[in-house]
Amino acid sequence: MTHYWLIKSEPTDYSIDDLQQDETAIWDGVRNYQARNFLRQMQPTDLAFFYHSNVKPPAIVGLARVLESNVNDPTQFDPNSKYYDPKATPDNPRWQTVNFAFVEKFETPISLTQLKERFNPEDLQVVKRGNRLSVMPVNTNIAQQILEMAKQP
Repeated sequence: MTHYWLIKSEPTDYSIDDLQQDETAIWDGVRNYQARNFLRQMQPTDLAFFYHSNVKPPAIVGLARVLESNVNDPTQFDPNSKYYDPKATPDNPRWQTVNFAFVEKFETPISLTQLKERFNPEDLQVVKRGNRLSVMPVNTNIAQQILEMAKQP
């Protein structure tokens, strides 16, 4: 069974266009335990809505598919990375992530305003005021509604 997720990225850091060009990417640098735990739950074939944050307007801009799950985030071992974790070792890694593949870029982004008009915070975490998580689950029913919204011009 396919599960759905929402992943957030600032487009100046990594955008849907970057993923489209790269075709695949490791989702590294997540350093929030709750987001990490969601990453650990992802399985190959799961789908993730790609959300651009810290931009006007913030919006869901496309879709990615999980290719590989439970990948050790390599940045935790790199002392030159801003995501370095001195407590992590190859024998005892603390941060896992996934590899994503590009699926599609939505012709028309679905803005946060549109999402707030349609869903309440209990239905879709990204519309919750002050939500800072970069990875979150999306209920299948809600995901189907978002996919329908993406088809509308």
